[in-house]
Amino acid sequence: LVTKMYAVFVSVGVFVFANGYVNVALNKPAYQQYQIPWHTYDASNAVDGLKSDLRYVGGQCAVSYSKQTSTWWVNLTTIHSIHHIIIYFITSNNPWGPSNYFTKYPLGFSVYVSNTTDRLQGTLCYKDDNFRLDTIPAVFTTTCPVHGQYVIYYNERILNVSYPDEYSYSVASFLCEVEVYGCPATGCYGSNNTLPCPDVNCQYCHIETGTCQDCQPGYQGYRCELACDKGKYGSECSKTCGYCRDVKQCSNINGTCLTGCDPDYQGDLCKTPTLKAQKYTFLGDILYHSTDRRASSVTILHNLS
Repeated sequence: LVTKMYAVFVSVGVFVFANGYVNVALNKPAYQQYQIPWHTYDASNAVDGLKSDLRYVGGQCAVSYSKQTSTWWVNLTTIHSIHHIIIYFITSNNPWGPSNYFTKYPLGFSVYVSNTTDRLQGTLCYKDDNFRLDTIPAVFTTTCPVHGQYVIYYNERILNVSYPDEYSYSVASFLCEVEVYGCPATGCYGSNNTLPCPDVNCQYCHIETGTCQDCQPGYQGYRCELACDKGKYGSECSKTCGYCRDVKQCSNINGTCLTGCDPDYQGDLCKTPTLKAQKYTFLGDILYHSTDRRASSVTILHNLS
């Protein structure tokens, strides 16, 4: 489910934040929909750190075939706390604005941060509903203080949907560089990336304020101060404990039964029935479905002996 949208800052030049955030997207794996099969246009060009030549054929930009939808993403390879994202669009090294051929293509674009490649499972950082040919910047910056592994650029021109006259008829990536600034490691915040998240059981916190955004497995609550409820464990306390001998001794972190399993179950999580328990279940099913209950009872007693 896509959640709230964050503030945006735009500029026709380069905007520099006075902080120590790191570009965690640099040289990370990238993908784009409808990839043109030449390295000159590869998706990875948008995270190679090169943005001195903003031409279509300059070899420093990601370019896809022009279609009804356009998706580009970078895999940060692990979940990062993000502060802001900067996008450099293709300009052909020409003045940006209504006279530039490429200006119409990014109109209506969206930026997401997600833990998967599915944008709809992540956070919508920005959706363009207002830019025009004379207002969209060649270098776009949006602040998005969330955590995630994938930063996704998306645009569309769906058939039978009305768009403003200035929009292009189709869309393509046309991205020369995408920079994602944040903490290089999990569990930190602050402008210099040096402060640990203040709540002990917090896994990810707001990169500016330190407010916890996600608890470590096994914990819940506003400040992750509470262990999972009895019988629950794991991330967001979403998993159910197995057949522990004492459910109070189920680890809230990984579900391990600390004092062993119920006699009829085995395995690390006590979720696998023992052979005897499986036999009881199987023969019980025979008895339940049998038309000759006496004969079935004899069979069960024989197999259990």
